Amino acid sequence: MIKNYLNNNVTRYASKWLVLAIDIVIMVVAFILSYLIRYNLTLEFDVAQLPYQIPIVAVVAALAFLITGSYKGVVRHTGVKDVYNIFNAICLSSILMILMVLANKKLDLFSWTTIPLQIIIVHSLIAFLALSASRYLFKSLYNSIVNKSLHNTKRVLIYGAGESGIITHSAITNHSKSNVKVVGYVDNNSKKVGKSINGVNVYAKDDLNEEFLVNNGISEVIFSIQNINPTALRELVESMVDFPVKVKIVPPVEDWINGELKFSQIKQVQIEDLLDRAPINIENSKISGELKDKVVVVTGGAGSIGSELVRQICKYNYKSLIVIDQAESALYDLQQELKQNGYHNFFPIVGDIRDKNRLNYLFNEYKPNIVFHAAAYKHVPLMEYNSYEAIKINVAGTKVLADLSIQHNVDKFVFVSTDKAVNPTNVMGGTKRIAEMYISCMQQENKTKFITTRFGNVLGSNGSVIPLFKKQIDKGGPLTVTHKDVTRFFMTIPEASQLVLEAGAMGEGGEIFIFDMGKSVKIFDLAKNMIKLCGLKYPEEMDIKITGLRPGEKLYEELLANGENTMPTYHKKIMISKVRELDYVKTRSLIDELCVNNMFFKSNTISLMKDIVPEFISSNSDLCKIDIEKQKEEEKNILTNIN
Repeated sequence: MIKNYLNNNVTRYASKWLVLAIDIVIMVVAFILSYLIRYNLTLEFDVAQLPYQIPIVAVVAALAFLITGSYKGVVRHTGVKDVYNIFNAICLSSILMILMVLANKKLDLFSWTTIPLQIIIVHSLIAFLALSASRYLFKSLYNSIVNKSLHNTKRVLIYGAGESGIITHSAITNHSKSNVKVVGYVDNNSKKVGKSINGVNVYAKDDLNEEFLVNNGISEVIFSIQNINPTALRELVESMVDFPVKVKIVPPVEDWINGELKFSQIKQVQIEDLLDRAPINIENSKISGELKDKVVVVTGGAGSIGSELVRQICKYNYKSLIVIDQAESALYDLQQELKQNGYHNFFPIVGDIRDKNRLNYLFNEYKPNIVFHAAAYKHVPLMEYNSYEAIKINVAGTKVLADLSIQHNVDKFVFVSTDKAVNPTNVMGGTKRIAEMYISCMQQENKTKFITTRFGNVLGSNGSVIPLFKKQIDKGGPLTVTHKDVTRFFMTIPEASQLVLEAGAMGEGGEIFIFDMGKSVKIFDLAKNMIKLCGLKYPEEMDIKITGLRPGEKLYEELLANGENTMPTYHKKIMISKVRELDYVKTRSLIDELCVNNMFFKSNTISLMKDIVPEFISSNSDLCKIDIEKQKEEEKNILTNIN
């Protein structure tokens, strides 16, 4: 409101005519100063002539300004072009004055109009500097008063009064477009509390409460602590999410641009930072040796996991990298990204893993040593009623790749599975479990080493809950959660990709690698934390809507199936699942039958899936009726046998 008032009045009164009047006054004052400077700040000149000369100077100046149009520029947006117009106006004014003086001398009309040429030259210099300075002064005042005072200036606290905190303060205050005011520091060091750094007070952690934040108008808290345990930092950040402030964080020193922190690098804390699980660090020496001079194939290479696999593989000394995906646009984007980052020894292939002839041609041409199979349909609700496609890509597609890997003597085949394959309750999970089982069957051939990785939800992947929540927050809410008690395991995309690479390096064939993902996360709590991290209050400013479990969705996920145990590996966070033995001949026969029946659109495919995976029990889906029918049939058979 105040801003609109000032803007309207500035527009109304600071018109071009006012600017013209001020410019003329400046020209007159500069003319008087030129006499004083010429005569060493004394009155040893004919002062009586000034009342006659000043009107002439004013008229000539006005004429020059009108001709050049220098007064028409918007003063608060003064630029080089405006200064150039002022220079032209001063030059024209000086030329007119000189011509007038020369004409007067020639005609000898009025003695009082004779202005010394030295005065005209000094006047032009002073006038140019004064006019340019006046515009710069007005522009600076406008930027500092209107643009900052009237905008909603952010008042922030910096958590950490050490060197990193001081550098953060400098990055904020030195940023030209920043309308941020640092109100204070917060630090645990009692020796710093109560003192000030560069005029900014240092407060204790205990001072940080809602009353303090509200009374001081704090809208953001920036964490700037470098040497801190990730768990301790997470606890500090979590202690802030209940306050009505946005929480931001300064990146590690090694991520600063050329060793210097930029204002743009201070980012809002991401929900990943609040997961109750320390990031996993994997020793990559095995990966380097495994990939050296190898031809590597990544299917689904433009997807969330596949593209990160490609990015990480590019850092090693492989022979060539074949990236296969049917998504043309996403594959093109990845291609451009890799080129810009200086990677060139890769081949993007637009192709479908269900096309056996096409894949056979590619295997013949490139002769791969390692295959990372990440291509899959993974959206649970969609696949629940598109079982044909789920079976065709997740089962038949995997079967095609596994068969070709054996046929072409591929050394290792690494399959990216999911925790939804454990005790599946949906078609997607069922197909992934069947793919796991087929890979186990192929391992019995003792040719290619088949390895499976199994992990939970991936933060930020296509279709995951975090991007969905962010979109809903951007639209003003509400956030949607299927059930108040639903929980999930989470990991980051880089961690998931590292796990897949490490599995490929350490695997000897036949293993299912699972991941210690810490505690499962309540999605409802995740949604609340995301709302609070955005500086909003739940539920007053943004609510969460419970929509009900979707078809095939579980309340919680598992990493181990019934009857499975784990064995340790050299990395304490990576384990090998001890799966129960399969009847490989029967299982392979049933999977072949499933693929054929699916190809001909037979109606018994879901029932056949449940025969292959007995623990596959549908949940919250129309497919539950198949389980009911199977149960009735089993009961009928039991009664028949008894009789």
